[in-house]
Amino acid sequence: MRYMKSYEIRQMWLDFFKSKGHEVVPSASLVPNNDPSLLWINAGVTPLKKYFDGTEVPQNRRLTNAQKAIRTNDIDNVGKTARHHTFFEMLGNFSIGDYFRAEVLPWAVELLTSKEWFDIPMEKLYFTVYTDDNESIKLWNSLGVPMDHIIKLEDNFWEIGEGPCGPDTEIFFDRGEKYDPKHLGIKLLKEDIENDRYIEIWNIVFSQFNSKIGVKRSEYKELPSKNIDTGAGLERLCCIMQDAETNYETDLFLPIINKVEEITNVKYTGQIAFKVIADHLRSVTFAVSDGAMLSNEGRGYVLRRILRRACRYGKSLGMKEAFLYKLVDVVCDNMKQFYPYLLDTKEMVKEVIKQEEKKFLLTLENGEKKLSDYIKNSKNKVVDGKFAFKLYDTFGFPIELTTEIANESGFEVDLDEFKSNLEKQKELARNSRSDEQSFNSQNEDMLNFNEESIFVGYDTLETTSTINGIFKDGSLSSCATGEVILCFDKTPFYATMGGQVGDKGLVTINNKSYEVKDSIKLPNGEQAIVVNLDCEVKIGDKVKLSVDKLSRSQTEANHSGTHILNEALRCVLGKHVCQQGSFVNDKLLRFDFNNFYLPSNEELIKIEKICNNEISKNIDSNIVEMPINEAKKLGVQAMFGEKYGDVVRVVTIGFSKELCGGTHVKNTKQINKLAILSCESKGSGIFRVVAVTGNDCLDKVISELKPVLDEINEVKSKINETLKLAKENDITIDVKEINESEVFSSYESIVNKKNELVLYKDLLKEVNKQFNKLNKEKSIISTDDYIKNVKVINNTNVLICKTFDLDSELLKDLVDRLSDVLDNSVVFFANVSNGKILFVSKSKVKSVNCGSLVKLAATITLGGGGGRPDFAQAGGKDVSKVDDAINEVTNLIEKSL
Repeated sequence: MRYMKSYEIRQMWLDFFKSKGHEVVPSASLVPNNDPSLLWINAGVTPLKKYFDGTEVPQNRRLTNAQKAIRTNDIDNVGKTARHHTFFEMLGNFSIGDYFRAEVLPWAVELLTSKEWFDIPMEKLYFTVYTDDNESIKLWNSLGVPMDHIIKLEDNFWEIGEGPCGPDTEIFFDRGEKYDPKHLGIKLLKEDIENDRYIEIWNIVFSQFNSKIGVKRSEYKELPSKNIDTGAGLERLCCIMQDAETNYETDLFLPIINKVEEITNVKYTGQIAFKVIADHLRSVTFAVSDGAMLSNEGRGYVLRRILRRACRYGKSLGMKEAFLYKLVDVVCDNMKQFYPYLLDTKEMVKEVIKQEEKKFLLTLENGEKKLSDYIKNSKNKVVDGKFAFKLYDTFGFPIELTTEIANESGFEVDLDEFKSNLEKQKELARNSRSDEQSFNSQNEDMLNFNEESIFVGYDTLETTSTINGIFKDGSLSSCATGEVILCFDKTPFYATMGGQVGDKGLVTINNKSYEVKDSIKLPNGEQAIVVNLDCEVKIGDKVKLSVDKLSRSQTEANHSGTHILNEALRCVLGKHVCQQGSFVNDKLLRFDFNNFYLPSNEELIKIEKICNNEISKNIDSNIVEMPINEAKKLGVQAMFGEKYGDVVRVVTIGFSKELCGGTHVKNTKQINKLAILSCESKGSGIFRVVAVTGNDCLDKVISELKPVLDEINEVKSKINETLKLAKENDITIDVKEINESEVFSSYESIVNKKNELVLYKDLLKEVNKQFNKLNKEKSIISTDDYIKNVKVINNTNVLICKTFDLDSELLKDLVDRLSDVLDNSVVFFANVSNGKILFVSKSKVKSVNCGSLVKLAATITLGGGGGRPDFAQAGGKDVSKVDDAINEVTNLIEKSL
């Protein structure tokens, strides 16, 4: 068995399958495009789902790849075992309805054991198969695999939800008794015991059945298109080919570990901390390079957790400052041969990691303080498991650190409750991933339908065409009526794809026109329409197809506007911005992109101005087809990870140059104008711009602003009501004038109107504040009429009064002002209003307690209340006893002085 470096293993895999007629598919971005069910690309087959479920048929039915992937469901095992990782590369070969078992198993033996390729001794390999898969058993045996190296296992069946499924066979490498201390041998495989002796290196899935809930596995129907889906972990192959103790001692990880040794001055002897840091830095470097952002939700939260976990382990190696960002250069340099784009993004990645490290070190300090405070204030010498989990989940505190700090203070941690909370979190995560790799069921008739259908919609919007395919309820028919899918020898209808919705229009049959409900693309690329007919059609019928010209032209304006917007975003925000999805129809355009933050209003206004400046140049669109390699040399933008053919369509509109199969304007003057309506966060570092184009931009901006304009009018109405009331009461209010801007077809108008709404709301507050203040001043009761009722008792000014129908706030203000002008005083008022009594008292004499005075009065009048010794208020219900209450209060004051 030869020694091989990681890049050699990866390349040999791809070269082998290329020699077998496979197309080498570039690794897709870790951030899934247009797949909301997934946080990450987590397997080699994930970007190819559309081929496996029959949604689309690839140009070459034989595919191979080296796909980068992220999985975090077993993150707590990373560093503890020899093979768990968050980031890994999966080598795969795939057949989409082409070869099957008889081809793939001989190739597996050839690749693994041939001296020309990996040259692994056959005696080192073991093979597990599904219990009922006798075909694989016979074939493995005929290829030279001894029967005692073939193990039947009931679990060797790949199935997730409804859809394609099938038996699988796994290939293991035997690392020998050195890794089998209990000498259990083949029992480790037969009983599926976790071990380091037999390492799974390759899994081959025979996707041949269609699973159905409620149907026994033995009764599953066979798929019309049988597929092969395989996966071999690059890290595991490296471990074997480099004779390493674990995956971490291979050339994929050791350069990072060596750099950590250098930075920390700690020698690596297998410590978990080194492994976690090396693994997690690979994840973060690749994820951020692929457009993911750190955040508090979705994939951004997962990424933040990965990075903070690495940071924590750095602390265990004595690191008290940011250092992880210094490892990015090593990761990029180590992987640049196969992923050269890492060199373009590394400076940005380093800055992202550095800022996050600094932030987390502060958070970690706060977490330690919270634990310290908890211990200080706890009486039962046990750290609550729920609290420990909060430290773990919110502050990134490892449970080991919580336990260590607790033990130092003589405390224990309720680990059972901690594990219970942890399991609940994992269960939620598992549920959210439950269908992440399940595929749609295949449609046999659509997969097998392969009639020539030429799209002529780039050049014409009307054709007379011949029906060459009719689908009714998913089945191919020779004739049908009702809702049907129709295919033609040629069609001007553009099908929904690439973010652009399908064309609207009419199909005319026997001089009667029917509205086209949808335009769709079939698995083999045919563009079809969905229509509801009240007549019967049959194969061979001639019909007239007419695309709605206005709808198409408006859609084209929005689509071309999307291209210009994409480039303008990159001009203002940076070249790291990439398209993450789009939607274009005849009404608007939506564009999703990655960025570090939500663009400011100023940036969006600038972006919009750049777009309109480019549109105003009246530039002709230039659309050409060329080999994809030539297009790449031109620096053409493409959807990261999207699959393109050998010949691509390059669309150049002004400063924008993209790969695109959609329909576009012939000249930018047809776009007329672009207006941004909004920009919002979609989570995980992805943001969405909504915009419109065309002559009616102003109407669309006004429509977008309607809620804002309505609220402005509502606030202005409230301001006028207050001003009218002020005038009626002879109150003059100083009103600041707000200069209202005119509404134009621009994002700046939207921003201005939203700002004006804020100004009007502030003005309403100010007008109300002025009115209340001036009205109160006008309503203030003079103290002169009451001061003459003051009695002096033992050198203390005592004022006791009964009043009627005073406002409660005015009453309290009156008591305050009387107390202010009377030195060494006690003030007590009883106000009768609407059948109720309010007692208010204020005292500057320590011997008289206001709380006692009002409580006494309230008790006598069947009420309640109280307060501080120096100020108090209470309520009474029995008005007939007010005078009794005043007399008793007077007696209490006299006794207290």
